[in-house]
Amino acid sequence: MAEAMRGVIELLEVYWTRVPNGSSPVTVSAPQLRVMYVLERREGINLRQLGAELEAAPSSVSRLCDRLEAIGFVRRSSSTASRREVELRLTAHGRAHLDRLRARREERLAAVLARASPASRARLLEAVEAIRTALTVVRAEPSTLVRAEPSAPEAEQPNPEADQPACGAEQPAPGAEQPPDDGAAQRTG
Repeated sequence: MAEAMRGVIELLEVYWTRVPNGSSPVTVSAPQLRVMYVLERREGINLRQLGAELEAAPSSVSRLCDRLEAIGFVRRSSSTASRREVELRLTAHGRAHLDRLRARREERLAAVLARASPASRARLLEAVEAIRTALTVVRAEPSTLVRAEPSAPEAEQPNPEADQPACGAEQPAPGAEQPPDDGAAQRTG
């Protein structure tokens, strides 16, 4: 499951960045985008806190913020609590960029999902919501992240959905000969 999700995430990253954004002359790198997402969630965060959240060196975080400030997406200001600290905030221009980016990604993703059957989309929605819930818990309580291994009885249980075709995949006609499964389909994404 994790391997399949990783493959989907990687394909989405390529798909979303392959076509240039005609509505914005500014391109933002993946690390800069991560900074913007954190600033959106944690308005007024300081550099030290941002570095801890990103698990990055203070000098790297500072350079990322320098670039974002230079293009008008981030604003630094003195902290109201301590003049020695600097607070970081997204500007209206930065928020608008995130809004455009999200709208473009949703539009592209909707076009891809339209190729799947309604039943496949419903199952996918249920799975995505389960993943989002699990990620929310992990983000709130990082100590809950442990490697989960199925117990022996669960591992031996047959999975009725295992033989289901992938989202939007064609089903062979009844009685049609199927090629042997060498696992290549999973490796190629």
